[in-house]
Amino acid sequence: MSKVFIMDTILRDAHQSQAATRMRTEQMIPVLPALDEIGYYSLEGWGGATFDSCMRYLNEDPWERLRTLRKYLKKTPIQMLLRGQNLLGYRNYADDLVEKVVEKSFENGIGVIRVFDALNDPRNIESSMRAIKKYGGQLRAQDPARGICEAAISYTSGPVYNLEYFVKLAKTYEDMGADNICIKDMANLLLPFDAFELVTALKKALRPETKIHLHTHNTTGTGDMVNLMAIKAGVDIVDTALSPLGNGTSQPATEPLVATLKGTEYDTGIDLEKLIPIAAHFKKVAAELEKEGVLNPKVRQVDVNTLIYQVPGGMLSNLMNQLKKAGKEDKLQEVLAEVPKVRRDCGYPPLVTPSSQIVGTQAVMNVVMGERYKMVPKETRDLFAGKYGQLPMPVDEEAAEKVLKGAPRITYRPADDLEPEYEKLKAEVVSKGYYTQEEDVLSYASFPEVAENFFKWRKAKRDGVDTDLAKTGVYPV
Repeated sequence: MSKVFIMDTILRDAHQSQAATRMRTEQMIPVLPALDEIGYYSLEGWGGATFDSCMRYLNEDPWERLRTLRKYLKKTPIQMLLRGQNLLGYRNYADDLVEKVVEKSFENGIGVIRVFDALNDPRNIESSMRAIKKYGGQLRAQDPARGICEAAISYTSGPVYNLEYFVKLAKTYEDMGADNICIKDMANLLLPFDAFELVTALKKALRPETKIHLHTHNTTGTGDMVNLMAIKAGVDIVDTALSPLGNGTSQPATEPLVATLKGTEYDTGIDLEKLIPIAAHFKKVAAELEKEGVLNPKVRQVDVNTLIYQVPGGMLSNLMNQLKKAGKEDKLQEVLAEVPKVRRDCGYPPLVTPSSQIVGTQAVMNVVMGERYKMVPKETRDLFAGKYGQLPMPVDEEAAEKVLKGAPRITYRPADDLEPEYEKLKAEVVSKGYYTQEEDVLSYASFPEVAENFFKWRKAKRDGVDTDLAKTGVYPV
């Protein structure tokens, strides 16, 4: 089949990329029934930074958001992004928590789970995939469009990253049970002709029933061309975002692609006129987010620095903020030049959460201190020591000597060191008086302090304390 399917990111990655994940559930609800009628492959609405942002900034239970989305989205599967063994947080979690998060995600309304590892280490997603196949399989028996396991390749460039590398990784994920293989181009580094070549190679190597799903951004201005060339090569699904929160650091806009493919063999089957009122709604939402100061119009502009320095937009913002705090804003070019050197030293990891933060922070420290690896955060040591997983290439031994100072390295799966966590964490939540559902334990496991503050707010609101008082962070004793 030539028909191209679309996953729209308007409910998740679009506002994560442009507005720090600050869209509220109440801003989504008015158009959810209309979105459900469009005919998307899926709607991405959960995972990534949504979990953190709901509790930290919006006083929302992320699980309640998911249940609300599922209530309105009766036809269209909800898709989520899962960071493998890092789940919805930033550290490695024990296997029992991984299984519980997957189980509860499906139970509360998820239909498709996209799982990835920042280092492309298959060992870091094997527990997630096993759980997805277990609980997703039960769901899929009732509805073939749900319970899908989508394994994602973190796309990047470097000495080891060639067609052979990506095809081998994709086949490994397929053999592990992936229904879909996603090319996850988080920094918009995949160029159009390379996309054509990669999708062609994957189509040739993978089983016919395995769908190929392309995720890119439009940071460098090439996103529409990347999607189009991938479509010409036979990609099955592409990610787009409705135009009010599309383009720039977000995904290429939905409406132009729908119009481009209409009447061709790739026709999406989506009615452009049905998208217009939905886009009008999100245009108002975008204006509200801009007024609140969480959406900067600059994120909608093309930034060629990403192509030159291979630094994703969010990472670039972090570097600039770190330099500003250090009073060294004039050192940005030096830091941008240092980033690829640090990345080379630690084995060329893809620059995606959390490796992008680790590499970027170390580059800033090297420049600010005036000496490479004079100051080394724990995260950098753990990366060099293998505690985030197997790096794509060997580390630079001279740099490793400075970073590790003789500390041991590991070559096994990092999560093998972790004891089961769920019951211990549940006891903590219960003893503090916050337990209302199993999902509370998972929220607490992901972000203990953030979740605890949210639980306090929720309790204050439930107990009838003035909600304005509750919002100030003052709680009943």
